[in-house]
Amino acid sequence: MLKVGLIGCGFMGTMHANCYKALSDKVEVVAVADLRNDKAKELADMFGAKIYADGEDLIKSENVDFVDICLPTYLHEKYAVMAMKNDRHVFVEKPLCRSKEEAENLIKVQKETGKTVQVGQVIRFWDEYAWLKDVKEKGTYGKLISGSFKRLSPRPEWAWENWLHDAEKSGGMALDLHIHDIDFIRYLMGEPKEVKAVGIEEKEGLTDYMMTSYIYDDAVLTAEGCWSYPADFRFSMAFCVRFEKATVYHDSGLGEFIVYPLEGGKFTPELNKADIGTAGSGNISSLGGYYNELKYFVELLENPSLTNIASLAEGARSVELALEGIKKAIN
Repeated sequence: MLKVGLIGCGFMGTMHANCYKALSDKVEVVAVADLRNDKAKELADMFGAKIYADGEDLIKSENVDFVDICLPTYLHEKYAVMAMKNDRHVFVEKPLCRSKEEAENLIKVQKETGKTVQVGQVIRFWDEYAWLKDVKEKGTYGKLISGSFKRLSPRPEWAWENWLHDAEKSGGMALDLHIHDIDFIRYLMGEPKEVKAVGIEEKEGLTDYMMTSYIYDDAVLTAEGCWSYPADFRFSMAFCVRFEKATVYHDSGLGEFIVYPLEGGKFTPELNKADIGTAGSGNISSLGGYYNELKYFVELLENPSLTNIASLAEGARSVELALEGIKKAIN
């Protein structure tokens, strides 16, 4: 039984806690940490876990196999480095960090300590996206020709002390939301030959809309992201990908996942989704992808010979690509 310390008990920490409940045969949450005692107590009561006011105390005092960092982006490097240097494996939410320099330091510390780190690039584990990756790799429908990815959200007002709308703390929409599709496109296609981007700033240094194009030798993919829609706007993550022999369409908000073969006869692929309940807040209706990624991390710790699908190095490269897109979009 692996022991985990959960650092950060807000929106994302609560989702992870519910996933650990579903993984209770493999993982025990023994400690939680948050500056807000009421939030920490709420999650601690789910497991009979010990409460710490700060993640540093948890890392240095509690006997855990790994820590799960669900803190604001600007705190990721500090606590991930601390955890690795204190002999803890790390699961850290996306984006991995705020800057290229922080990413380089995290990679350096991981090499020094040899600890396992997985980044919460959850779309790699989202069932429809994982299915898309699988058929692309197998060449089921021939060569991938083009694709568009979209992630549109109401303005996120649930963040602690509104940190998401502080450019220095979050990097804005592009680094926090748009990075999901930036990361997945690179996971799907590899490194792009060229990146083009246009965007709109909420205020100086803080993107709220971006359209990015990723150009490959024989394909073009685009990603659109925005988080400045009205409060009652329906959150949507969607893609439309064209292969030689079929087009695949998915829209989470409409509940649609359809394959359109070139010769006709559209159908919805069967997916073996984990059914462990809903998130209950924010813009996510299902915990399935989060469950999948945490389950995979636990399996990775149990069997280090597995490939780390969302490694620290992968998370670092996606941060670099997001920052490159921001620079091109607003300059």
